[in-house]
Amino acid sequence: MDTSTALAQPARPPAGGGRNLHRFANPGQFLRIATRVLPWLAVPGLVLTLAGLTWGLFFAPADWQQGDAVRIMYVHVPAAWLASAGYAALAACSLASLVWRHPLADLAAFEIGPVGAGATALCLATGSLWGKPMWGAWWVWDARLTSVLVLFFLYLGHIALVRAFDDPTRGARAGAILALVGAVDLPIIKFSVAWWNTLHQPDSITLTGAPTMYIGMLWPLFVSALGMTLGFVAIVLARTCAAVMERRIRALLTARARQEADAA
Repeated sequence: MDTSTALAQPARPPAGGGRNLHRFANPGQFLRIATRVLPWLAVPGLVLTLAGLTWGLFFAPADWQQGDAVRIMYVHVPAAWLASAGYAALAACSLASLVWRHPLADLAAFEIGPVGAGATALCLATGSLWGKPMWGAWWVWDARLTSVLVLFFLYLGHIALVRAFDDPTRGARAGAILALVGAVDLPIIKFSVAWWNTLHQPDSITLTGAPTMYIGMLWPLFVSALGMTLGFVAIVLARTCAAVMERRIRALLTARARQEADAA
């Protein structure tokens, strides 16, 4: 059974403890939930992103060392967070696909890839804009920058690999394996500044310590990051819903064509 046919039919729940989770992966249930949730993600995401960027770019104080160049962080830091979080979600969907063999997990990974690649490209571009006045160069082979560049290539590799097979199921399996292998880059990105002597500044916000950033700069960054995260999730959900509907329609048209051919 290919992915299109599987999405056109109700999924059979697996035995054991996966039954409760599986009902949320059912394409019909997913569409009903996603269409209700989407407005509550997209509208607040847009409002918070605009508010955070306006606050940070025009009203937040400049840094005493970096001056106004630091304002790039209100785009760069959320983009960097989404680049890593998006790939973590891609790896999670790939794991769910390999374990439960549910086509909706494949489709979600299929749609996360381009959005995550866009966030990573934005992270690299804004990082270069920030690095030029700080380091005197658009690019340096810093451990953090290089590992994020590898992440961008992993996204591109996944996007190309899942589309390289005539059989969507084979492409999804190959992409899932690549995504899981590539997940090793995420801790490298996270801890690269601590592991190696790099030009990139240490993290200003950690789970184990107090922020080292001035509160007047921290709040607009938080608002911007929250808004862009909601927007990221909304875009992925919208793309996945559209892909589910597209494949359902394609499967129904294929079934009708077969019935007409048999009748003839």
